[in-house]
Amino acid sequence: LAALDASLDQLKSLDWAALDAAGVASSPPADPPLSERLATAPVFVREVIAPMLERRGDQLPVSAMPCDGTWPTGTARWEKRNIATEIPVWDSELCVQCGKCVMVCPHAVIRAKVAHPNAFVAAPEGFRIAPARDPAFRGDSFTIQVSAEDCTGCGLCVEVCPARDRREPKRKAITMAPQRPLRQQARGHWDFFLELPDAPRAALNLHRIGQQQLQQPLFEFSGACAGCGETPYLKLASQLFGDRMLVANATGCSSIYGGNLPTTPWSTNAEGRGPAWSNSLFEDNAEFGYGMRVALDQQRQTAQQLLRSLADADVLPADLVAAICTADQSDESGIAEQRQRVADLRALLQVARVADTSALADQRRQLLELVDALVKTSVWLVGGDGWAYDIGFGGLDHVLASGRDLNALVLDTEVYSNTGGQSSKATPRGAVAKFAAAGKAAPKKDLGLMAMTYGTVYVASVAMGARDEHTIRAFLEAESYPGPSLIIAYSHCIAHGIDMARGMEHQKAAVDSGRWLLYRYDPRRLERGENPLQLDSPGQRRPLAETLEQENRFRMLRYSQPQRARDLAREAQVELERRWSTYRALAQPLIRPVDPSRPADQPGDPR
Repeated sequence: LAALDASLDQLKSLDWAALDAAGVASSPPADPPLSERLATAPVFVREVIAPMLERRGDQLPVSAMPCDGTWPTGTARWEKRNIATEIPVWDSELCVQCGKCVMVCPHAVIRAKVAHPNAFVAAPEGFRIAPARDPAFRGDSFTIQVSAEDCTGCGLCVEVCPARDRREPKRKAITMAPQRPLRQQARGHWDFFLELPDAPRAALNLHRIGQQQLQQPLFEFSGACAGCGETPYLKLASQLFGDRMLVANATGCSSIYGGNLPTTPWSTNAEGRGPAWSNSLFEDNAEFGYGMRVALDQQRQTAQQLLRSLADADVLPADLVAAICTADQSDESGIAEQRQRVADLRALLQVARVADTSALADQRRQLLELVDALVKTSVWLVGGDGWAYDIGFGGLDHVLASGRDLNALVLDTEVYSNTGGQSSKATPRGAVAKFAAAGKAAPKKDLGLMAMTYGTVYVASVAMGARDEHTIRAFLEAESYPGPSLIIAYSHCIAHGIDMARGMEHQKAAVDSGRWLLYRYDPRRLERGENPLQLDSPGQRRPLAETLEQENRFRMLRYSQPQRARDLAREAQVELERRWSTYRALAQPLIRPVDPSRPADQPGDPR
């Protein structure tokens, strides 16, 4: 306390004008006031959110709050925190346009677009472009831009960038530079970038990162920790399915940065479509999302019944009704076609609503209210390991056993991150955490293996930093699976005691050491005579002890209880080998039962 008081006594005011004149310092242009920056913002942002951002929220009357408890999405884009001292700068000459930097950005501040060269004619000075390398966009121009005022300066983009200058290997296509001198120019570049047209979603190859990352993220500028390992997965899901996504979010980190008012990172696209999000508690979030799925299924079923009834009465075209009821909505093009059919249906119903006085009028009006349920809605249960492995496990297990078409995304940080770093059932053996100060003695619960025993659940274990395309494939397969799916995503965390700028490197180390397995269990493979479990990990490539030493949560035990640290490390290695052997055995090709009616000497007989 004395030191703090002494520091206050020594504060001195600096004459910045004199320093500028002497050439010691130069003041960048002042930022425009908040009122000017929000001049084009929606009314709610200007009248409700702006006062809260200016710390004047107590002056707002209760009547200013939405009466139904909802809150507008896409408002984080107006906050402009300006917290990064350094931001990424793109070198268009070195870039190979792989999309990796865009994919791993935890806050969606790095984005890429391709467009016809004519779209860049009015680009501001210094706006960088390059010829598109992908043959699918031959003749187009490519650009990467950074929202400097929303960047947190985590540096993950630099870590994953594979493009280096051969003459100067330390120089990459993405490098960090001081933010303040770039802020004003970057602001104009970002505004122009947002006005550029987006690539048609239906034409993109979603299995190629360079194309998939051209999709607009509908989760952007969250207040998560710089370099967060969770948010890239949410951003990816929002890119793939966000325009038809319904999210039930368990309390935890993802609910704090996901719905921490006054601004929200969940956003909408140019058509006004985006995720609908709501938070529930640890213990009932799975059931909360399950209720959403049941309600949507009931709405769709009722809508289809009304469709068939009106078609039988010759009120609606039979071919349109049949096409809507049997539509394949397993991919982007199928969704787009169904939306067009539903738009045609809505137009017919609205015309009929004005003129109809028959006994079928009530059915038409009811169908008009339910028509959106005919387009596939993607329901997601989102939460951390504290929810999925511990407090909400019973509910999650119940939902996975239900057979309903919903998706669970577990952002596995292996610790209760949001509430202070307590040990969870996902915490690995030997890790130090609250309530496990001497290193956790028990092994990590195998949630994925437990879910696989149902045989009807799609299960995937992913780590974006280890295999990014594998992560995309798992998300696409899980969402297209017509039943419950579970994705367990390794999420590096500041609670691990790591340099967050190297978070993706730690994810890769976890996979290379065999501590984290990559796999996909798809029940649909059985229909093709294949084993549902596909083990995508290569096995242990580097010593477990070496990778554990890179994280403070493991390393610190070596100083406090060295013998116990060695014992737990040995047990962890035995556990790793046992788990790898189990999964490798489970992933072996299927051996079909012998048909006793077939002659034993028939070619191909396993006997």
